[in-house]
Amino acid sequence: MQKEQFIKDLIAEDVGRGDLFSRISYAKPIRAYIIAKSDGVFAGREYIEVFAKMYDLEVQWEVEDGQSFVCGEKLLYISGDSKMILSLERSILDIVLHASSIATLTASYVEAIKDTGVKLLDTRKTRPLLRVFEKYAVRCGGGINHRMGLDDCLMLKDTHLKTIDDLASFIQEVRQKIPFTSKVEIECEDMAMVKRAMMAGADIVMCDNMSLEMTREVVVFRDEHYPHILLEASGNVTLDTIKALAKTGVDAISSGSIIHQSRWIDLSMKVE
Repeated sequence: MQKEQFIKDLIAEDVGRGDLFSRISYAKPIRAYIIAKSDGVFAGREYIEVFAKMYDLEVQWEVEDGQSFVCGEKLLYISGDSKMILSLERSILDIVLHASSIATLTASYVEAIKDTGVKLLDTRKTRPLLRVFEKYAVRCGGGINHRMGLDDCLMLKDTHLKTIDDLASFIQEVRQKIPFTSKVEIECEDMAMVKRAMMAGADIVMCDNMSLEMTREVVVFRDEHYPHILLEASGNVTLDTIKALAKTGVDAISSGSIIHQSRWIDLSMKVE
């Protein structure tokens, strides 16, 4: 239902009071296809299949979500009423372009750390009202979603910590009020905060904008004293730096850039 409403809103934005081309009196069956004009990783199939059901289209798939493609490859064929397909052309392309661009960049980050055993996570730095869609695209690229919102994990950032006097007592109270399965993550910028967070009972400690040397120190301290606590590294993560960060021994690396720094790949729709 969420995907259907998303698509309805998307179509309403583009079609408005009606595609002027559709005012013509005739239509005919056509088949169109989406062709890659650059290399990438595909995402968007889940949404295009909803399009097909909603608007009586037939789709022939040549790729799966998460599958790599190369320039010149035909990714899918769409058959149906000419007026309908032409009205939906831009909306369908935008879905595939947006999702595949995020999946493509995500896959490059995943590839960079594939031999380390470290997980790549996204963040809440998503475009307004597009979080579910963009995080879906991350999964297609091989990344793992961090929390979807404020209701599935309690993260205490520096701004939260400024309001807490006794962290241990705070966490004891929190444990009685959040779901049993919810974790508590604490953002830390130095070793003193790391030790405070671990002693207070954090489930996850985020090494935020730490140097590689300090991150390695945190890993050693965790392994010696709190081996059950997960470590997440974050802050200014790039393709050039992620491999070295993964080698520090953290469990996961989070990066908002896999979403907000993705650049649209080149895809086009053609009619046969």
